[in-house]
Amino acid sequence: MGNFLSQSWLIDRRHALRAMGTFIPLPMLECMVPLNGTEETPSPRRSAFIYLANGVHSLNYQITTPGKEYGFSRSLKPLEKYRHSITPISGLYHPGSLGHHHNCINIWLTGAKIGPSERNTISLDQQIAKVTGEHTRYRSLEIALTQGSLAWTADGVQLPAMRRCSQIFSSLFEEPKGGIEAQRRALRRKASVLDDNLAEVRRLEKLISSTDKGRLDQYLTSVREAEIRTRRADAWLDTPLPEISAADRQRTNRDIPKTQAGDYFRTVYDLMVLAFQSDVTRVATFSMGGEGDAFAIPEIGITESRHQLSHHGGDMGYMEKLTNYDTFVIEQFSYFLSRLEETKDINGNSLLGSTMSLFGSGMSYGHSHGNANLPLVLAGGSEMGLKHGSHLDFNQGHFDGYQLDTPATHYGLCSRPANSDAHMSNLLLTMAQRMGVETDNFGDSNTTVEL
Repeated sequence: MGNFLSQSWLIDRRHALRAMGTFIPLPMLECMVPLNGTEETPSPRRSAFIYLANGVHSLNYQITTPGKEYGFSRSLKPLEKYRHSITPISGLYHPGSLGHHHNCINIWLTGAKIGPSERNTISLDQQIAKVTGEHTRYRSLEIALTQGSLAWTADGVQLPAMRRCSQIFSSLFEEPKGGIEAQRRALRRKASVLDDNLAEVRRLEKLISSTDKGRLDQYLTSVREAEIRTRRADAWLDTPLPEISAADRQRTNRDIPKTQAGDYFRTVYDLMVLAFQSDVTRVATFSMGGEGDAFAIPEIGITESRHQLSHHGGDMGYMEKLTNYDTFVIEQFSYFLSRLEETKDINGNSLLGSTMSLFGSGMSYGHSHGNANLPLVLAGGSEMGLKHGSHLDFNQGHFDGYQLDTPATHYGLCSRPANSDAHMSNLLLTMAQRMGVETDNFGDSNTTVEL
């Protein structure tokens, strides 16, 4: 046995890979880190995306002062303790979403222009996953309160999402039923079925119309995605699952009814933190419902759906409830940041520094379906060079100032961009580059954002 203090036991990561004869890079392990090394191994970069449907009550959300001297609005108050770890952003928009409010959630992370004959493009999380997914058991994690996730493939196919917390935990951290060999046989049967399907579709492709070929292409993309995931799952079967403490298991391996929204949100965030900490994935998305189906929060006296509250028609009671809803979900996002801050990576550093999180909506003002001046908050990622502490306001210099005392004027700002060049894709491009994606454009970007 090698001497511990001399570190003759130290494992070289590339050597271990050659010895194992596998093409999947190992996660960074403690036995690969020298005790007295002159350089600290960089922490893996991670990113999380959290979507809130139907915009916000903009009058109570909007921050009005740009730069470092800004004051927190009523809805954003729960994030005040993280002032130096967040950047509230105003004035960005997706040109492709103007006048098409039902597409807001679909293009929030793609920046695409979707029309009758146009397909969605790759979402930022999946663009990042091409880089980070080489090192992790799962390329990405998709969670949503409804069926559709925020994630889209390069061929414009929406990835499925999980909702039940116990299902998410099981998929990430539990051994397959029947053991590894039974799972391997099942995966290879599935791969064989997918191969047969592809062969049959190729024969059919020669006999159908051009219109049907478009539909068939989407089907083929889904099959290819399933095939890739199946083969990856097979390749990772011999890699041990991370050990999960009893406390973390109790915290996350459970199901929560919709009537306990706060408990559900926090459990989802705990699962995301655990996934990042154990390095089973480095990219996660969480949709709190779509524009037409975000649920009520009876635990704080909200029995109406978010969609219903956003179309308040000037009803003061509904507007107050919408503000309370906004504040509630931002409180839960603050909880996510607190969990990232207190959880350490392999270097003993806070996960908050190596995790870049974007919280926001693809709509600004739900009552009129306004989707300019999007509500966005970027958090964490200091180890990627992000500098926080300021309100980044792209409306400045392009309008006469915020006029919250004249609601109609402010709502107009939420429907028509003050700064037509302020594309949200510019922010997405910047985030992609900070995550190691080598690209000069994303979606309809026209520049990068200085952070």
